[in-house]
Amino acid sequence: MSLEIYNTKTGRKAPFVPLEEGKVKLYVCGITAYDYCHIGHARSALVFDMIVRYLRFRGYAVTFVRNFTDIDDKIIKRAQEQNTTCEELSSRFITMFHEDMASLSILPPTIEPKATEHVGEIIGLIEDLIDKGLAYQVETDVYYRVTGFTGYGSLSGRNLEDMQAGARVSVNEKKEHPMDFALWKGSKPGEPTWESPWGPGRPGWHIECSAMSRKYLGNSFDIHGGGKDLVFPHHENEMAQSEGVSGEEFVKYWVHHGFVTIKDEKMSKSLGNFLTIREVLDKFPAEALRLFIFSTHYRNPLDYSEAAMLDAVAGLNRLYTCLAEIEQLDLSANEQAASGISKADREKIETLAERFLKAMDNDFNSAQGLGHLFDAVKILNKIRQHLPGKPASLDLQLLKDGAKTTREMANTLGLLSEEPVQYMHKEQEKILKTLAITPEEIEKGIAERTAAREAKNWARADAIRDQLLAQGIELKDGPTGTSWQVKLP
Repeated sequence: MSLEIYNTKTGRKAPFVPLEEGKVKLYVCGITAYDYCHIGHARSALVFDMIVRYLRFRGYAVTFVRNFTDIDDKIIKRAQEQNTTCEELSSRFITMFHEDMASLSILPPTIEPKATEHVGEIIGLIEDLIDKGLAYQVETDVYYRVTGFTGYGSLSGRNLEDMQAGARVSVNEKKEHPMDFALWKGSKPGEPTWESPWGPGRPGWHIECSAMSRKYLGNSFDIHGGGKDLVFPHHENEMAQSEGVSGEEFVKYWVHHGFVTIKDEKMSKSLGNFLTIREVLDKFPAEALRLFIFSTHYRNPLDYSEAAMLDAVAGLNRLYTCLAEIEQLDLSANEQAASGISKADREKIETLAERFLKAMDNDFNSAQGLGHLFDAVKILNKIRQHLPGKPASLDLQLLKDGAKTTREMANTLGLLSEEPVQYMHKEQEKILKTLAITPEEIEKGIAERTAAREAKNWARADAIRDQLLAQGIELKDGPTGTSWQVKLP
């Protein structure tokens, strides 16, 4: 099965065929740099990080462009409130954005342009639109003429007449059509300005992405991504600008992810119901946030809660524990022994990569892919727990191969990136510090239990084991004695 991607514009999935064989050009709308990033931003960054990782895993050379909006109304307003410059404010939050991305292990984009560094390209694009009759000047402002582009509304599935009927036009409005949008805004007192053929001013929001994508990816490219809230008007307007100038198809595949909600309400700064990435990572591991986000298909809404994050932590620990246990197996194989693993279980492990990749090829279905990984871990745990002292060599090899495949597939999602044994030790030490028991007390309990077992006082031995388990300590009996580990969530 070849990779299929859902295209917002067509409303259906289609086989992925890049414009240039073996290469993918991808543009994603980045943040408006005026505040801390919340987990809605984290979902966007992680979704496209996953897509880039998977495309590269599949052998594509990916050019990934993600921009910064570092001048707009929100930035100007916030800078005025904080008595600072737009440049200082946006630079500060771009730095914080990079820190957040590093904490989430997000791969850096190939190119990361800022709007203010491309004013020349923006002015050039506006001039081209005016020359083609697709834009017009009103005093020191320039607007896009939506009636000049026959495809306007085709991305979002909206009808221009219906949009006009529902639009409200202010008394002093000088636009030709209510849906015409600003390409260049004449300067107001106290605002940053750039010189232009229409007088001092600054770019509109939509034009910046058209200008930057044209510079770095050309008139047409493979994938344009962002949240569903960008379909209209931002991406609709980008498409109108870019296709109006070039006469070529702007984007082949439009990819949009669903919202993050809290109690089924969209999380946003305007509603004040958001959690920053930093707040979430103060409580939970970064990979747990990845697991939580990828456990739902990227196009579906995702409801955030602490309970869901705790489930993600438990799931992550389950994956790491399985790999660590297999890695620490100290067994010699019996070359002559027959396999003790059922045909069905063996087939599930041997076809894991094939089934995982089939899920991911189905519009990056990470939720289904993770389901295959957890099913495999369940089988691997069952096999490991029932291994004899000297297992068949085929069975031991299947365990090791299954663990390796599980980790390789998870790596395409940016998961299981740490060494499993080191991860387990780190997490256990972290939890041990919170428990009301010391290693010395644990060892003392193990010694008492060993003495009780030697005296065949099974009730006392079981009571000590249960008491330690209630305190978060698991005991494991083996040929060399009893070991212990902290019970992870």
